[in-house]
This record gives sequence, structure tokens and C-alpha cells, in this order.
Amino acid sequence: MLKKLGLITLSAVSAFAMHSAEININDKDLEVSAKFDLGQFNDTIEPDTTFAGITYLKGSEDNSDDDLDTSGYLEANFLMKREVQDSGITFGIGVKANYTSVDVGGDDLHFITIPLGLEVGYIVPTQMPIHIAAKAYYAPESLSISDADSFMEYRLDATIEMIERGSIVIGYRNLDLDFDNSSSVNYNSSAYFGFRFEF
Repeated sequence: MLKKLGLITLSAVSAFAMHSAEININDKDLEVSAKFDLGQFNDTIEPDTTFAGITYLKGSEDNSDDDLDTSGYLEANFLMKREVQDSGITFGIGVKANYTSVDVGGDDLHFITIPLGLEVGYIVPTQMPIHIAAKAYYAPESLSISDADSFMEYRLDATIEMIERGSIVIGYRNLDLDFDNSSSVNYNSSAYFGFRFEF
């Protein structure tokens, strides 16, 4: 009986976990991403703690410090996070695998890194919940493959839940790519806004 009650409780908790889809734009860039809450697929994982996702960013050279010819930026990501007890503050540790190809000075360079990162968030207790987050990811030479030498990314964003499971996103991102031929490229440095849907 207790085993059945435990399974029913666990299933009910899993129903409150959330996958998300997000689209962010500005006048030049397009970014789409999806995150999957692994707690909905595996009963041994606590919901809202472990996520896997994908992101695609088509960045414009107008929002870069450099004259870029690129095929777009792809990333697969994995994040584990937890909330500090009843504080509204969350801490997360993550890993990504990213890829882009960039034409630098006539050379077609392939950029692959596996950055590690930290994420910090805070939910402002207002009538319309506001979630503020800061994220930083870094890959040194030891986590860089192909023509890459290092990678640095940081983001700041705020999401405002306007309707249930639907939020507006306002943020800023910066992605810096360093190549092993000593060239450095700012792939994207821009503000953006968009929508996040949870399901």
C-alpha cells in the first residue's frame, strides 16, 4: 500500500515539472531553444532539478565586434540545479557542447568546445512572478576541439510570467570565441527579447 501511495505521489509531483520552449529575437538575431525536464521521463530524478536541451542561434555580424561569415551556432546542454531552501534562489551547474564554423580572414574555421558553467537565479515574489538569472560558461584549451582554443559566454536575463506557463524574456548575451591561430572573435553581443512557453 505504501509503495502504491509513493508511486502515485511521485507521479503527481512529476506532473508539475516543466519542459520549456523559447524564442528570442532582436532586429538582427534569431535564437530558438528547448529544455526537457528529465524528471518527467525518469522516476529516480526529482522534477525541476535536471534538464537537457538544445539551442540554435543565428547571429548577425551587425551584433558582433567582427565581420563574420558563419553558419550559425548550435549547442546541446545539460543542467543540474537546486533551490536554496524556501529562499527563491537557485544554483545550477552545467555543461554544454557547442559548434559553429566561422570564416576568419578567408579561413573556414570549425569551432567546437565543451564549456562548463554556473547559473544563479532568483524568483522575485510578485503578483506576476519575475525570474532573474545570471549564467556564465567557460571552456579552456583543454575542453576545446578542432580549431578552437577557448570559449566564454555570459548571459543576464529576466522572465516575467504574464500568463500561466507563458513568459516574456528580456536579456543580454555575449559569446566570445578564441581560435588556435590566435584570432579572437566576438560571435554575438546583443540584447534580446522573446517568449518562453512551459508544458
